[in-house]
Amino acid sequence: MNTLRLAWAFFRVGVMGEAAYRVNFVIQLFQSLLGLLTALGGLAIVFSYTDTLGGWRPDEVVALVGVYILVGGLIGVVIQPSMEALIEGVHDGSLDFTLTMPEDAQLLASIQDVDIWEVLNILLGLGVLGVALGRLGGQIGAGQAALFGLMVLAGGSIVYSFWLILTTLSFWFVRVENILVIFQSVYEAGRWPVTLYPAWLRFGLTFLVPVAFAVTVPAEALTGRLTAPTALLAVGLAAALLVGSRWFWKIGLRNYSGASA
Repeated sequence: MNTLRLAWAFFRVGVMGEAAYRVNFVIQLFQSLLGLLTALGGLAIVFSYTDTLGGWRPDEVVALVGVYILVGGLIGVVIQPSMEALIEGVHDGSLDFTLTMPEDAQLLASIQDVDIWEVLNILLGLGVLGVALGRLGGQIGAGQAALFGLMVLAGGSIVYSFWLILTTLSFWFVRVENILVIFQSVYEAGRWPVTLYPAWLRFGLTFLVPVAFAVTVPAEALTGRLTAPTALLAVGLAAALLVGSRWFWKIGLRNYSGASA
C-alpha cells in the first residue's frame, strides 16, 4: 500500500512537471503514431509476399505489435526515466538524498522519474491489441486474460530487473548509458515473433536480452500459443531476476562513495 502511495506521489509530480510543456504531448503523439504506422507498414509489405511469418498469421503479428507498443509504453513511463535518473544520481552524487530517506532506496530510485506522455503508447498498444483480437474473432475468457496479465507482469519484472542490473553497473563504470542505448536498439527486434530468428539469435533474445519474455510470450498468451512450460519459465525467471537484481543492487550500494568522497 505504501508503495502505491509513493508511486502515485511521483506520478503526480511528473504530471505537474510536464503540464508546463504541453507541446511535448503533441511531439510524443506524433512519434507514437509514426512508430505505429512504420510497424504496420512493414508488416503490410512483408505479408504481401507471404501468408505467415515464423508460423504467425498477419492478425496475430498485429496483436504482437500491440503488445510491443504496450510494453514499450510501460517501460517508458517509469522504468527507463528512473534508471536514467539513477545513473545521473550515481555520477553527480545526488543519490545521497535518496539514501537518506526512510523508504527503501531501490524502490525510490525505481520510481523517481515519470514520463507521463508515454501513457499514449500504452493506450495505443491497447487499441492495436483490441483491433487485432477483434479481427482474429476469438473470445478472450477470464482465464486467458488473467494469463496475459500474468505474462505482462512477469515480462515487465524481467525487463525491470535487467535494467536495474545494467544501471547498477554505474557504481563501477562511467559509460553505462551506452549499454542502455544498445538494449533499446535490441528491443526493436521485439516487434517480430522470436520464432522468425535463427536459433542463436532466438536464444539471445530470450535469455541474454529478455525481449521474448517481454513481448512474444504475452502475445502467445492472447493468441493461444503459450505452453505451460514457457509460462512457468517466465514466472520462475522473473522471480529469480528480481532476487538477483536486488542482491546486485545491494553490492553496488556498498561501492557507492557518495558526493562527499
